Amino acid sequence: MHEFQQPPPSTRRRRTVLTFRHAAVTRLTHWMNAICLAVLLMSGLQILNGYPRLHWGQYGADADAAIVSIDAGETDGQPRGFATVGGIRVPTTGVLGVSRVDGEWTQRAFPAWAMLPSYQDLALGRRWHFFFAWAFVLNGLVYLAYGMVSGHFRRDLAPSRKELTPRHLWHEVVDHVRLRFPQGEHARHYNALQKLSYVAVIGGLLPLMVLTGLTMSPGIDAALPFLLDIFGGRPSARTIHFVCASLLVLFVVIHVAMVVLSGPWNNLRSMITGRYAIREEGPRT
Repeated sequence: MHEFQQPPPSTRRRRTVLTFRHAAVTRLTHWMNAICLAVLLMSGLQILNGYPRLHWGQYGADADAAIVSIDAGETDGQPRGFATVGGIRVPTTGVLGVSRVDGEWTQRAFPAWAMLPSYQDLALGRRWHFFFAWAFVLNGLVYLAYGMVSGHFRRDLAPSRKELTPRHLWHEVVDHVRLRFPQGEHARHYNALQKLSYVAVIGGLLPLMVLTGLTMSPGIDAALPFLLDIFGGRPSARTIHFVCASLLVLFVVIHVAMVVLSGPWNNLRSMITGRYAIREEGPRT
C-alpha cells in the first residue's frame, strides 16, 4: 500500500472556491446597523449642535466650565470657528464652529452635510434620533438572540487561548500594519484582533452608549433613578455618550478601511449573499 504524497509545487495549481461565510441573520442585522448608525450619528450631531459643549458632573449650565466646546468668534472682522479641549484651542473654521451655508459663512457647530436634518431643527433631530435608537436596540437584541441560540458567539467571536497570547497578537498586529491578510481557509474566519474588537464593541461600547442615552431622558430617570448615580448626572452621561459615539465612528472607519484593503468586492459579496471566495491549492489536472 503506497503512502499518499503531495504533488510537487510545479504540478499544483491555485483555484478559487466560493464558500459560505455569513448567515442571513448576520447579514440583515449588519446592514440594519449600518443604516441606524448613520442616522444616529447625523441626528446626534443635530442635537449636539443645539448646545455644543460637554461637561462633567451633575451640572452643565453656561457658568460651568466645559471640558469640550465648539465655538465661533471674529478675527479681523472675519468669522472664525474653534474647538476647545481642556485648555487647548484648535482653529476649525470651515468644519466646526463656522461653515458655509448657501455660500455664506454661518455660525454653527457642525456643517450642514454632517447633520440630519441639514438645517437647524433640534426637535426634528430628536425625533430621528429616538426612532432609530430604538430600531438599533431592537436590531441588536435580534442579533444577540441569534448569536446565543446558533452558537455564533462561541464559534465565531470567542478567541481561543492561543489567539490571546502576546506573541500571536503581536504577529497579527504586524501583519495588519504590513497589509498582509489571511489567505485560503484562514480567510473564512475572524482573526484575533477582529474578535477582540467585536467583543469590545458588542459587549462594552454599545451597551454603554445605550445606557448613557437612556440616562439623558427625564422619563427614564424617573423610572430608573439609579442611572444618574451610576454615571454621575446627565452632563457626565452626555459626555460619555459622545465619547462612545466617537469611538464607534473610529471603529467603523477602521472596519471600512480593512474591507477595502483586503478585497472590497469579495467582502461585500459575503455580506450580501453570504458567499466568500477563497484561493486554495489543488493538484493540476
